[in-house]
This record gives sequence, structure tokens and C-alpha cells, in this order.
Amino acid sequence: MREYYDVVIMGGGPAGSTLGALLAQRTDLRIAIFDREVFPREHIGESFAHPVVPALQESGALAKVLASPCWVKKFGGIFSWDPGRPSIARFDDVLFERDGVHRWTMHVDRAEFDHILLDHVADVGVDVFQGVAVTAYEPDGRGGLVRLGDDRTVRAGCFVDASGRQSNVSAARNKRGWLSNFKNIAIWQHFTNCGQTQNLVADWNIFTADNLSPIGCFAFRDGWCWYIPVPKVIDGRRVLTHSIGIVTNPAVLREPGRDFTDQETFLETVRQVPYLKELIGDAVPVAGNMLTATNYSRVSEEFTDYDERHLLVGDAAFFVDPLFSSGVAVALTQAATAALLLQKTTDGSLDEDDQRQLWQDYNAKWHGTAETFALMIDQWYHAIAKNNPGSIYWNTRGTGIDLGIREQTFDALLNTAFQPALLEVMTHGSRKIEDLDAAGPYLAASALAEPAGLTDDAVVALAPTAAIRDSVTFVVPGFKATNPPANVQLPPAILDGMTDYWRNPITNAASVPSPLRDTIPCRRIYSTDDPHGVTIDADPRRDGVDELWNLLSGGPVKYGEIAPRLSPPQTRLVKRMCVTGFLQVNPATRPPTAPPQSS
Repeated sequence: MREYYDVVIMGGGPAGSTLGALLAQRTDLRIAIFDREVFPREHIGESFAHPVVPALQESGALAKVLASPCWVKKFGGIFSWDPGRPSIARFDDVLFERDGVHRWTMHVDRAEFDHILLDHVADVGVDVFQGVAVTAYEPDGRGGLVRLGDDRTVRAGCFVDASGRQSNVSAARNKRGWLSNFKNIAIWQHFTNCGQTQNLVADWNIFTADNLSPIGCFAFRDGWCWYIPVPKVIDGRRVLTHSIGIVTNPAVLREPGRDFTDQETFLETVRQVPYLKELIGDAVPVAGNMLTATNYSRVSEEFTDYDERHLLVGDAAFFVDPLFSSGVAVALTQAATAALLLQKTTDGSLDEDDQRQLWQDYNAKWHGTAETFALMIDQWYHAIAKNNPGSIYWNTRGTGIDLGIREQTFDALLNTAFQPALLEVMTHGSRKIEDLDAAGPYLAASALAEPAGLTDDAVVALAPTAAIRDSVTFVVPGFKATNPPANVQLPPAILDGMTDYWRNPITNAASVPSPLRDTIPCRRIYSTDDPHGVTIDADPRRDGVDELWNLLSGGPVKYGEIAPRLSPPQTRLVKRMCVTGFLQVNPATRPPTAPPQSS
């Protein structure tokens, strides 16, 4: 163990291991990972979303995972949520329809998967210490002192908390708010002698013909069940088990006959759930107890502190809900963002202002991602609750979540689109926002995000302190080779590269670039009163920011006179400027008190 490391990472799970591997291969930084546990260890979260594949490929770990027997290929999901037919989701279905190439990911044994990633990060040069807990981080303006559970200490230039939901080190200095309507308990165990989800006999089961494995998610009165194939070693022999779990409200367990932590009650319940019951009639548990995880949906108040060189990654930053198996994919992509952030903080390519702003971008953009995704999930729960009026679980969801919504959330609502997989399923394939329930939380929040008074008769003017300058930022989420939200149009060459990539992500890794390999140039709108406060970064090629700025710099103008001349990205940019106060909306012409500044 060295006395000093440029980067100390607390936590050797997928987020910490991926961050360490990327930094080790792209920089000369000295890096250490400390984990209080000794691997392999069991962990919840066995089914992934498909951005995991390019993230693992970028870190160099994909080939090692694919060479192991710990995984099953996954192509999408079956979601049974109402009395009608289930909804089906193939990964990037729009692109699959275009090119016929399946996007895929994995169901895994997490104990083996996580161990492969930790071994990989050690192989590429990171110092890995297992069974060594981090007990405190004490910043001193030049990084900080990391205290370990065995009374040793190391100094760190930067400290990264990638320790998951239960981190006490960051929680002691950073409020971690629960998402009040997502206070769940998950109860699960692994079972043998189960059927395969793709073999459910129904005309809607698009996975049957080619034996393509999906995740199964099945709603019932008190919550929903997951059904995931997991290869495990049982009594020294490799066996295909199925992870069967219930997600419910802890209050439900107090009702007579609904203590699902009792294995007999659990089995009796899941064997009555539509579709699931067809697969598990002869299921045999691998152990006599049920496993549980409680209250796991939370968002930390701040993900970064530039002055303290303190950064949160993965579940230590946020975890919203397990519904769409997004946790590991988000953690790995956030780790790739953090790797780029730390690289640019230490390589001397940016001045302090741009470094500080990049840390703020990480915080603001990932908060926006977390909070808007939570609103999307809540929109989903809102729709299900209407079909379950007598359920404690469903009627404590879909009623608006306790996020403390702030400017950056509204900014994200205005600057992004509904997550494609959710939109596909919730609209039963129409993919139209207007087919969602307008009373649902996501659309209600989106309506609140619309600037008040921005009518054709309104007069708009740049705020006196509004300024613009050249800067850099990064793309969040920044998923490589996966379909972005509908308001991001990809060039045909990129789409063709994505098709080629998914034919073989190992041999065709270079077919599509990673958006998180480097920062991207931007024009940054900021306030001269608070240069490091809320900002808006805009892509001059895509957003038309320079043309819009020149248009607004001429003085107050009626919005109705310029609106027809604006492109959709420019219209979104106008709304974001209104929400953040950089553009004032006035009932009558009133010139700004000072001209805007540009640099």
C-alpha cells in the first residue's frame, strides 16, 4: 500500500471497478480500490440493461465476462401490468426494426460477475485491497486523508465513493434523501426446476421463435415480481436457476397472510401471479430462507465537491427503482463519466474555471437524469395504480415523488425525452407521448417546467447579467451504441456503425465512438454575478445557440416574432433560458438595464 494515491476509490463493485479500469488504461494516475468485503460476495441486481455491454467493452472487461459461464444472454423484457395482454420490450426496438440486428445484455450471477470485474481492474494496474473498510475521508484542500478500518491511513488526490447505497462515509457529509414513494422491500431467492420466460405460449411472445431470453416482470395486487435466469454453482455443479423476487411496500407484510419473507407464503403468492404461475409450478428453492433488501431508492443531495475532491458514483450517488434493470448500466456509464472528469481534472488540459464547471456539470446532469427517470417510473406506477384501487402498494405510488424538484430537474425535463424503453411499453408500441396519461407525475412535472407566460405576445429579453463563453462539457448519460431519446437525431453513419457494433461488440468495437472518450466543445450561458452557479451548456452545431444568442442580443423582442424562425433545439434552449432566469419574460417591452456580455 502506497502512502499516496492520485485517486482512492471506496468500493470494488461494478462502478468502482469500471472507473478504476478506465483510469488505469487512459492515464498515468496511481489508483487504489478498497472494499470492506472479500470477493466473491452475493449481491442483488442480476439482470442488466444493454448499455452494460458497451461500458464493459470500453473498460476492457467484456471479453473476460463473455468467456465465463456466469451469464445468460438477454434480449428484452415481458411486462405484465394490467388485465390485458403483457407489454413487450426489445432493446432499441426502433433500431432493430431498421436493421434487424438484436441488441442484447446479460442476466448474471452477480457474485461471479463482480469478481471478474474486480480481478480485471487489478490486472490493468490498480492496487486492490479486499477486506479493508474505509471509515472516513478528511479533505484538507489538497485532496484528503483516507482512514481505513485497520487504523492505517492513505492520502488521496481525489476520493471516489462507489460503495453502494449503504455508504456511511458520504452520508455523514451529504444528505441522502429517500424517494418517499419508492420505499420498497425486495424479497427473493433462487429456484431450480423452473420454466423459461421465452417459452410462455402466447401469440404476443416475440421471444419464443428464436429462443431469446427476456426478463419477466409480473404485477400482482401487492407489488410486482421479477423472474431472471441465473447460472449458479450449486453443490459444486453449474445449474441454471431462476431468481424470483417480490417488490412490495413493507407495510404490506403486516397484513394477515402477506409476510412474503416466509418462504411458504412467498411460494403460495407467486404461484398465483398470472403468467408467472405457468413457469414455477415445480420450482424448488436452493435455500430455506428468503433474502431481503429494503428502502433502496434514494438520491444524494450532491454528487460532487470540487474543493474537497470528493465524488460519488453508482448507487452511492443514486438508485431510483429496479423496474427496468437500469441500476448497473447507469452505474457503469456514470463511472465512465467520472473517469473522463478525473482525467480532465488532472491532465492539465483545462484551466480551473473549466475544471470546476465540469464537476458542476457532472452533479447537475446526473441529478437531472436521476430525477427525470424517477418521474418516468412514477408515471408508469400512476397508470398501474388505476387498475388496483384496493392495493396499498400501487396506491402509494404514482402520486408524485418527494424529490425536492429544482431548476436542474426542470432543465432536464425540457432538454430530454421520455426514456425510449418506457415509452415503448407504456404506449403499447405507439411511442407517442400524447398516449400517456396527462395526469401522471412525469407529464405534470413537464407542464410545470414550461415557462410561465411564454406566449406569442410576451416580450423576451436577455437578463442583464447573462453572458456566454466557450467551454467544454460531456454527454450524459453518454451511452455508446444504444438508442438515445427521440429528440437526439443521430447521423446515418453513426446508425450504421451501431448496427455493425451489435453484430459483434468485441471485433467491431471501433464501429461507433464512445461519447465519453473526451469532452465536447460547448457554448456556456452563465451569470456574471455567479460564474460557477447554474449554467446552460449548448452544442453550437446542434442547438443553434450562437444564432439564437445573436437574435436575442438585439434587445427585447416579441416571442411570437421569433418563434416561427426557431428550430426545435433553439425552442428548447429558449425555454431552458427562461426557467434558469437567463431570459426574462415580460408583459411589455422593457429594455435590459445593461447589455449582455460575451467572451
